[in-house]
Amino acid sequence: MRQIADLHIHSKYSRATSKKMDLAEIERWCKIKGINIVGTSDFTHPFWFKELKNNLETDGSGLYTLKGSDKSVKFILSTEISCIYKKNDKTRRLHVVYFAPSLEVVEKVNAKLDAIGNIKSDGRPILGMDVKNLAEVFWEVDKDCMVIPAHAWTPWFSIFGSFSGFDSIKECYEEYTDKIFAIETGLSSDPPMNWRLSALDNITLISCSDAHSPANLGREACVFDIDENKLSYGEIKRILSTKDKEKFLYTIEFFPEEGKYHFDGHRSCNISLSPQETKKEKFICPKCKKKLTVGVMHRVDELADRKVNFKLNTIGYKSVVALQEIIAESIGKNKNTKGVQQIYFDMIKKGSNEFKILLDMSKEDLEKITTPEIVTAILKVRARQLHVEPGYDGEYGVVKIFSDKEKEKFRPNQKKLL
Repeated sequence: MRQIADLHIHSKYSRATSKKMDLAEIERWCKIKGINIVGTSDFTHPFWFKELKNNLETDGSGLYTLKGSDKSVKFILSTEISCIYKKNDKTRRLHVVYFAPSLEVVEKVNAKLDAIGNIKSDGRPILGMDVKNLAEVFWEVDKDCMVIPAHAWTPWFSIFGSFSGFDSIKECYEEYTDKIFAIETGLSSDPPMNWRLSALDNITLISCSDAHSPANLGREACVFDIDENKLSYGEIKRILSTKDKEKFLYTIEFFPEEGKYHFDGHRSCNISLSPQETKKEKFICPKCKKKLTVGVMHRVDELADRKVNFKLNTIGYKSVVALQEIIAESIGKNKNTKGVQQIYFDMIKKGSNEFKILLDMSKEDLEKITTPEIVTAILKVRARQLHVEPGYDGEYGVVKIFSDKEKEKFRPNQKKLL
């Protein structure tokens, strides 16, 4: 049975996160999106942990459901922690996602972390300790806790980040390297970019939304094949730790160019550069003469020992564009407008959920629930027939599904709408 999992999100207690990110709203949007398993996020925060204890229940599987719900959405206990510390004479800034098999384990972990640093100030706390030592805290409480480096390539806060990361998992985790069996690739990279590093061949690549608002749930996800009666924390850990290609079907991906750190650049100067262009500029912004932010594509190039387009016989992936973005471009309006929202929820009502619409429905079935231009856009995205202007230095990339000629064909009044 297909199970779509978004394992890394944030709660309303995280900085710059929507106040709507509570358990009921997360569950509601999981159903809209077609997500079966979702991370609780932020279990180190005392107020959120209290909500988790009061509102979730388990059947002993290590996964939880919202009390009073139909139990179709399972929660896996997760949190992200930011570590800032010095190692080998360099300041390191890493975000790491941690998973626990029970609320009882979380309670013990939280007690230990509360004695180490401030876990009350933010849903994603900042601790001044080596991520290796932080992993020890979790494993000392329960060996089944999972430790997965978050958005592994982003420049500022990741294991391979250009500004404060490492060049390898071994350099970071040392004697615990073998216990780090997965990394989150992040929005600005996709599996083929990671396949260029032979050092990652035995590492399971996961994709998650890192959502700060309900509508962004599932913008990246993992897709498993797990029978309902076998669905458990232990089975998810087994699949990830063994890189089980029969049970881990594929990841759902952003087009990496859409990620906000794909290219190099300098946002304040509107400068976006490819790695080759950055090298020509000697890593200095041609406009303000300050240091450029080196993006994910450049960092992958630096560490890769394989050529671009290297194919690895491993877990596959499917790239998507969010349905609201597809609708917005198809009708020539902003995705947050009332018109786009009406079409979106009408399609969800008729098509069951967003992932079913984006991934599964035939052209004929799509034509029964929406307009010809939206059907065309969905099919073009599936065929990867689109253009993305790469994101850089915190700016998301811009997706363009239709050419100017196609826009004129489908939307004669587009110029009036824009």
